[in-house]
Amino acid sequence: MNAAPAVIAQGLTKKFGAFTAVDHLDLSIAKGEVAGFIGPNGAGKSTTIRLLCGLLRPTSGSASVAGYDIVRQPDIVRLHIGYMSQKFSLYGDLTVHENLRFFAGIYQVPRKQIPERIAFAVSMAGLEGREGALVRTLAGGWKQRLALGCAILHRPPVLFLDEPTSGVEPEARRRFWDLIHTLAADGVTVLVSTHYMDEAEYCNRIALIDAGKLIAIGSPGELRRHDLGGQLFELECPTLGATLAATRQAPGVIEAAIFADKLHVLLRAGTSGEALLAYLAAQGMEAGPIRAIVPSLEDVFVQLVSRRQEASP
Repeated sequence: MNAAPAVIAQGLTKKFGAFTAVDHLDLSIAKGEVAGFIGPNGAGKSTTIRLLCGLLRPTSGSASVAGYDIVRQPDIVRLHIGYMSQKFSLYGDLTVHENLRFFAGIYQVPRKQIPERIAFAVSMAGLEGREGALVRTLAGGWKQRLALGCAILHRPPVLFLDEPTSGVEPEARRRFWDLIHTLAADGVTVLVSTHYMDEAEYCNRIALIDAGKLIAIGSPGELRRHDLGGQLFELECPTLGATLAATRQAPGVIEAAIFADKLHVLLRAGTSGEALLAYLAAQGMEAGPIRAIVPSLEDVFVQLVSRRQEASP
C-alpha cells in the first residue's frame, strides 16, 4: 500500500479583499518528493506556502501537512515542518552557533539532542571552524545553507523553502540543491518555490503557477513534452524589440517571446522558418538564421500562460 501523501490541498483559496492570491489549488506531494513551485513574482507561490505552514488561514478549501489539518491544527503543523522564508531570517549580530542554539530552542529540540543537531547543521552548511563568526559576515550562499540547517534542527518530515536561492550566485545555488536532495533521500518531503526556471530541473515534479492558479503539473520531462500546438523555432536578430513586434504579426505565428538574446517563435504546422524570414525581410527586418528547437520549461510556461490569458473572460 502506498503511503499517504505528505501534503494535500483541495480547492485551497486565499483572498485579500477583492484580490485572489491563491485560486482553488489542488495539490498532492508524496513523502520524500522534491516538488517545485515555479512561476513569476506575484504568482501566489509564497502565499500558498504560508497557507500550508499554518501561517495564514485559507478563505476556502482545505489542506493537510504531515497528516495534520492546517485550519484545525496549525500549531501541530508548525511542529512538523521546517520553513525558510524568501527573506533571510537569521540574526546577523549573533554567531553561527548562537543562531543554531536559538532555533533549537524555538523548535523545542530535546536538550540532550541539541549538541548533536547543531554539529550536524554546521557540518551540512560547511561552516566547521566558523561557529564563532557573526552571521552578517558570511557570504549569501553560506547564510542560506545555515538557514537550511536551522530549519531542520528538529528533524521535520516536511520542509517548505520559499525562494531560498534568490540572490545567490549559481554555484552556491547548485550546492544548495545538493543538500535538498540529500534530505529528500532521507525521506524528507520538500516543497520549494522559485522563479528560476533552470532550478525546475532539480525537482521530481513541478507545479507551474500563474495569477494564483495551477496551470500544469508534472515531471520536467512530462512538461517539456507538452503539446504546444506547433513547432518551436529559435530566431537570431540584431533588433529584438522591433523584430518581436513584426514577428507577432506574421502569418502562421502562434506566439513569440524574447529568450536571452534571441526570439523563440511558435509556428503553426505547415509554416516554415524560411517563410517567416521571408515575411520579415519584406517588412525591412534583418533576421536569421532560424532553427527548430526542443521546447524548454520556460517555453512551455510562456505558452500555457498565454493560453490561459486568452481563455479568460
